[in-house]
Amino acid sequence: MNIDRMEFIAWMERIMDRFDILNEHINDVQKQRNNIDGEELLDNQDLLQMLKISNRSLQRYRSSGKLPYYTISGKLYYKLSDVHQFIRDSFNAPFKK
Repeated sequence: MNIDRMEFIAWMERIMDRFDILNEHINDVQKQRNNIDGEELLDNQDLLQMLKISNRSLQRYRSSGKLPYYTISGKLYYKLSDVHQFIRDSFNAPFKK
């Protein structure tokens, strides 16, 4: 079974179009999964990297109630707005002489 070059190119274009459609669907699902009430959610790893803190420090912030969190299917998530508020609340103004 031989196919000519034009037929091969046509098949490859159809396959690439399908990949593009699948990629769009995957991106849509990921955006929906990482959102709650239209707001971006961050998981532990995201937050550890963002704040450059240890897992234990993050646990302390949760336990003390300084950083609100949500549990979805046993995994911890944080609203981006809550993280921003936590940073604002924790920010120390520069010392003035």
